[in-house]
Amino acid sequence: MWKVLLVEDETFVRESVKEIIRWEEMGFTLAGEASNGMEALPMIKEDPPDLVLCDIVMPQMDGLELLQETRKAGIASKFVMLTCIGDFESMRRAMEYGASNYILKLSMSVKDLRETLVKVSTELSARRSPAERPIRPAAAAREKITHPEVNKIMDYIEQNYDQDITLKSLARYVMMGENYVSALFKKKTGETLIHYLHRTRVEKAIEYLTTTDLPVNRICQNVGFMNDNYFIKIFKRMTGVTPSQYRMKQ
Repeated sequence: MWKVLLVEDETFVRESVKEIIRWEEMGFTLAGEASNGMEALPMIKEDPPDLVLCDIVMPQMDGLELLQETRKAGIASKFVMLTCIGDFESMRRAMEYGASNYILKLSMSVKDLRETLVKVSTELSARRSPAERPIRPAAAAREKITHPEVNKIMDYIEQNYDQDITLKSLARYVMMGENYVSALFKKKTGETLIHYLHRTRVEKAIEYLTTTDLPVNRICQNVGFMNDNYFIKIFKRMTGVTPSQYRMKQ
C-alpha cells in the first residue's frame, strides 16, 4: 500500500476526498491528514509518505512552501496539488518544484482523482519503494561517483552516521546551498540524501543485530536515530521486517 498524507485546510474538502475514493482498492492508504503546511511538515519528516495530496492555498504555510521545504529536507514524496482557482502561475511553480500533477477542486470528480492516483501509482511502482528492494551496501553507490563534494558528503556520513545529521549541516559542510546539494546528490547517486543516510544507518544497525546482543533501543541510539519507533519504521521499510524479527532470522 502506498501511504497518503492529505493536507487541506477546508474540513469539508478533506472529508469529501476521503470518502469519494476506495483508497485501498487502488493500492493506497490514508496515513494521516493535516490542515496546513506547518502542521504537515513535521509529519512528513517523521514518516515520509509516498504521496502528499495537498491544497495550494492554506494559512501559515501554503502548499508551495510545503513542497519546497519537503524537497529541502531531501524527501522525495510525490505531490499532487489541489486548487480551487485557475491560478496557473502557482500551478506552474508547483510543477517546477516537482509536483506530479494538480487537480481543480471545484471540478474534481471521482474519475479525475482515480486517474491521478493511477498515474502516481505507476510512477511509484516504477521506482519501487525501499521496502520492496534489498538493501545494497552504501559503498556500492560510490562505484561511479567522481564528484568531490558528493564523495565528501558520503565520507562524512560514513564517519558520523551516529550524530545528528541534517541537510542544512551537510550543505554547510561542503559550503553549498541546501537546494543545490540535495539536487546534486540525487543526480549523482540516484537517491536522496535522507534515503542514503537512512540506508547507511540501517546497514550499521544490521551489523549490531548480527554481531552483538545489544537491545534494539540501544542500537537505535548507536546508529543515530533519536526515536525508537522511527528507527523501527525505517528499518522495516528498508528490510521488510522489524529489527527484532531480523535478529531472530539470523
